[in-house]
Amino acid sequence: MSQRPRIAVIGAGIGGLAAAVELAAKGCDVTVLERGSVPGGKMRELCAGDAAIDSGPTVFTMRWVFDELFRSAGTNLDDELSLARADLLARHAWLDGSRLDLHADVERSAAAIEAFAGAGEAAAYRRFAADSEAIYETLADTFMRREKPNPVSLGMSLGIGGLPRLYATKPFRTLWSELGRYFDDPRLRQLFGRYATYTGSSPFSAPATLMLIAHVERAGVYYVEGGMQRLAEALVRIAKNHGAEFRFSTGAAELRTDRGRVTGVLTESGDELPVDAVVFNGDVDAFGRGLLGKAVARAVPSRSKEPRSLSAITWSLVAEADGFPLDHHTVFFGDNYPAEFKALFEASTITDMPTVYVCAQDRENAAVPGGPERLFLLVNAPARPHRERELDAAEARVQALLSRLGLDLDLGAEDVVRFSPDDFAERFPGTGGAIYGWPTHGMMGSFRRHGSRSRVRGLYLAGGSVHPGPGVPMTAISGRIAARAVLGDLGRDG
Repeated sequence: MSQRPRIAVIGAGIGGLAAAVELAAKGCDVTVLERGSVPGGKMRELCAGDAAIDSGPTVFTMRWVFDELFRSAGTNLDDELSLARADLLARHAWLDGSRLDLHADVERSAAAIEAFAGAGEAAAYRRFAADSEAIYETLADTFMRREKPNPVSLGMSLGIGGLPRLYATKPFRTLWSELGRYFDDPRLRQLFGRYATYTGSSPFSAPATLMLIAHVERAGVYYVEGGMQRLAEALVRIAKNHGAEFRFSTGAAELRTDRGRVTGVLTESGDELPVDAVVFNGDVDAFGRGLLGKAVARAVPSRSKEPRSLSAITWSLVAEADGFPLDHHTVFFGDNYPAEFKALFEASTITDMPTVYVCAQDRENAAVPGGPERLFLLVNAPARPHRERELDAAEARVQALLSRLGLDLDLGAEDVVRFSPDDFAERFPGTGGAIYGWPTHGMMGSFRRHGSRSRVRGLYLAGGSVHPGPGVPMTAISGRIAARAVLGDLGRDG
């Protein structure tokens, strides 16, 4: 193809932005359509009064993903963003008054765990840390970067000795049961079991492979100066520098096809954009729901009857946070973890004492702001419609838990912004309110996500509902995989 390929990217989430950067840097004529007014997708700021608060992803990890992406576009991550590495990864608190800080340094965490639960648990943590690193090293290249691996191709890519290494990623045991082989203290199982929720899953059903998330955080959690939204803005800036066009407040109404190939995008305002390819950065269930027209309704196999991942209720506010020594990331645990996930995935409700995550955005590496500060709170919730009284009841439970631990916040104040599963469903069509696509349950859960190529020629997929899964770095990888597929199919990969 001699002329510049015309590529439409639908959705300016991180996956779409990564694809736009990659494609524009390779000389494609890229137009990004975003129904929202700003880039970032679920990476977003909400305003409580005059304060802009990170109200989506709050951690920057797997820095290498963005180092590679920025270099591919002829720039450098450190030239585009100001990052500070966290020494303390997260503070954890329980109703019995106990607290535990996890650090990026294994030995500092082991020392904290020894003081918290004894020398035996500290030794167990060292084994856990080594095993989680080994799982990550096995899968970083062979699984995360591949277009759509399956167990056979994954085993083959590991070469001689591949099967033992694949078995060592622990796909046949649940995260919760495997944690029981390391830790006797139920609080530590609770702490490390929470990593399953990073994929919208239950530790009682997710494979122990998700232990790798523990290593991802130890390898580097960063604060982005000015907030996470600056990452999305940097990607827009880089894509524009390579000629990409962005149309905000412009959604895609329908994809047009001719003889089984995508040829155009009809916008919600009635404009038609002729294209050679489309990268769709959104929930793939949007196709089956008919949200992009009949011609592409069967672009991916339907999973509409399968349970969706977790959603959340969130609160964004500015308040005095006295009575508990918050860190940038603090997790408050309830007293019955099995009941919490049974409620979420079986009863489709929220337990009486749910786990509460608090991001104190103005606290970085132990710095404590004076006076009111920006806070973001999250509690997991089922992906379904919620009545106002359910949300109010959940809010009361969250306040009760925090109050028992010394942190009194008025979540019902006038300038608090509450976001519910219903809001997620409206803001992100096709999701039904789910934040992470489908849960990673069972040994095949990670392999069931769709790859970057759809059934329709010229239509490619990116985002958290496709491989390699949800999370900021993973969706960026999905965008790069989709871009490489586009370039390869158009003969532009050289």
